[in-house]
Amino acid sequence: MSESKSLFDKVWDAHVVKSIEDGPDVLFIDRHFIHEVTSPVAFLSMEQRGLNVLHPNRTFATADHNTPTINQHLPVADALSANQLSALEKNTGKYGISHWGLGHYKNGIVHVVGPENGITLPGMTIVCGDSHTSTHGAFGAIAFGIGTSEVEMVLTSQCIMQQKAKKMRIVINGKVSEGVLPKDVILYVIAKISASGATGYFVEYAGEVFENMSMEGRMTVCNMSIEMGARGGMIAPDQKTFDYIQGKELAPKGADFDRLVEYWKTLKTDEGAQFDIEYVYDASDIEPMITYGTNPGMGIAISKPIPRPDDVLDGKASYAKSLDYMGFNVGESMIGKKVDYVFLGSCTNGRIEDFRQFASVVKGRKKADNVIAWLVPGSHVVEDQIKAEGIYDILINAGFELRQPGCSACLAMNDDKVPAGKYAVSTSNRNFEGRQGPGARTMLASPLVAAAAAVTGEVTDPRIFLN
Repeated sequence: MSESKSLFDKVWDAHVVKSIEDGPDVLFIDRHFIHEVTSPVAFLSMEQRGLNVLHPNRTFATADHNTPTINQHLPVADALSANQLSALEKNTGKYGISHWGLGHYKNGIVHVVGPENGITLPGMTIVCGDSHTSTHGAFGAIAFGIGTSEVEMVLTSQCIMQQKAKKMRIVINGKVSEGVLPKDVILYVIAKISASGATGYFVEYAGEVFENMSMEGRMTVCNMSIEMGARGGMIAPDQKTFDYIQGKELAPKGADFDRLVEYWKTLKTDEGAQFDIEYVYDASDIEPMITYGTNPGMGIAISKPIPRPDDVLDGKASYAKSLDYMGFNVGESMIGKKVDYVFLGSCTNGRIEDFRQFASVVKGRKKADNVIAWLVPGSHVVEDQIKAEGIYDILINAGFELRQPGCSACLAMNDDKVPAGKYAVSTSNRNFEGRQGPGARTMLASPLVAAAAAVTGEVTDPRIFLN
């Protein structure tokens, strides 16, 4: 009888080119995404060593990290950004790599455009010089971020050397209550196990809550696996996955698609497969969440007070520093805290479903006067859907404006920076000090919590707006 394998084992083992004794595995990479920030140095080093790109058809480039989100038809004003964008165009052109630059109708955030074009498929190994590559794990792929030297390694050899990670499974059964979105689910998990609780692990998410999630929700969850220290996260593919992929422009077609679906159906954890660690939670315990500190593990149910240091899993030493930076106190309620900025977007929450949820709260209401809102679709495809579904009109009537696709205020590499001392409710993935601009104070939340803050001007439980 063959040994029981986890989903992670099945995909990993199928890609091992060579195992080095007491060392890493040489892993074949199916898909390599690149963008303008982490690729120029890799190309430069490659050229200095006289190397070539081995499989240009397996690499896909898009401009996203430091692109402006207004007036994208104009030359990019920031010299460094303009340089990096120009280098990406030049390098991809030289080596025959697909390139979706500014102005291209397929341009957008790398982890949004990959899935929506059918590039991301179950059972693949996927890498990118970006930590949130774990997003693609929502399709039952092994996807993880890599460094610049590894970008060069993949460009030139289509392989990477990696130590196989330990395995963690997180199971959540039951039904989430009204107002709880996938973002709340993952913020709850990170708060439970801490921002470092999954370090050294690859996480599989299992149970009814993840089975019932849309593909967009699963992408949000896998995206934030990194925020608890994990190497990546993945969810077994199912009919929902196959339906999402079918018909996408770059996805397999006809008999090829049918044949692959038969293989994809085998990509699930076998009965009796062993995990190094397993956590089980109940969906009914999860409420809309918000962070109050300076790492994604410092999150609470929006109705609960800021906890005491003794009740926090990790970072007790930095706990006081974190609250001091945020200007918050132990025991305070987050509800009613003033909000200056609201950001809807990023590879975490920049998809059409996120805009639908945001619009469901702001419809028929008005943006608060004290709030500056940046609503940034993850791609032009999302932007077109927003307009086609009438969401654009809802947003405009409520006093909002829609920006152009890009990473935007998630990491403040363009002009979308939250000023020092100002508070932002953000649907992005990180609330580190200065992440959204030097001195910016970030509260991570779901699109519903962001929408509630945008119309009230303060942290608000979104459930008061739901029927």
